[in-house]
Amino acid sequence: MSELAVSWQPPMLPVSDGRVFPVRHAWCVGRNYVEHAREMGVDPERSAPVFFSKPARALVHADQVQYPPDTGELHHEVELVVFLADGGRDLSPEQVKAAIFGYAVGVDLTRRDVQARAKAAGQPWEMSKGFDQSGPAGMIVPAGSWQPNPESAIGLSVDGDQRQSAELGQMIWTVPELLAQLSRTVTLAAGDAVFTGTPAGVSALYPGQHVRAHIEGLPELAFELVAA
Repeated sequence: MSELAVSWQPPMLPVSDGRVFPVRHAWCVGRNYVEHAREMGVDPERSAPVFFSKPARALVHADQVQYPPDTGELHHEVELVVFLADGGRDLSPEQVKAAIFGYAVGVDLTRRDVQARAKAAGQPWEMSKGFDQSGPAGMIVPAGSWQPNPESAIGLSVDGDQRQSAELGQMIWTVPELLAQLSRTVTLAAGDAVFTGTPAGVSALYPGQHVRAHIEGLPELAFELVAA
């Protein structure tokens, strides 16, 4: 049997020490901040992690991001993104910590109208999250140089207008708890990126707008939305 020749290469994201990180897959969690859970109509006291995924190609590091087709309601969701150098199944929080390569600020772009229609029809809403360039990410900082602090500020502004503002300590599930829970369902692996949820304040974006996302101590993520 002859081999199938393929030219696919994993997306490469920049690391602050000059290396690049090859992305294998992106996992995401919904409703991991108390106020955002309430914003979405969910009781945060009883909200277990809701996991979904994006393809690796959704992650980009670019000055311009294309506004996606088939939507009139694109929303921003600023998030701490965790990158793994190792993985496994049924990991403990301590094992998760040892597997982390580094961290970056990211934005989970969401076609909210597509998601709402799919939910109303009882259909999967993957295409509201997993479209091209739906995961802009900033430069990665290795875990040895930065660690999440509960008091670290996380936020996002659009054209200078602050829309999201919170602290990492407002997460319902901490990073080690979250990834340990995810590893009970799937096998995590080196090259995985995990978006850890967004605080309240998500709202619509339009072509021509400039987005700036930040987490205290990490390189800022800035990009312009451009028409396709």
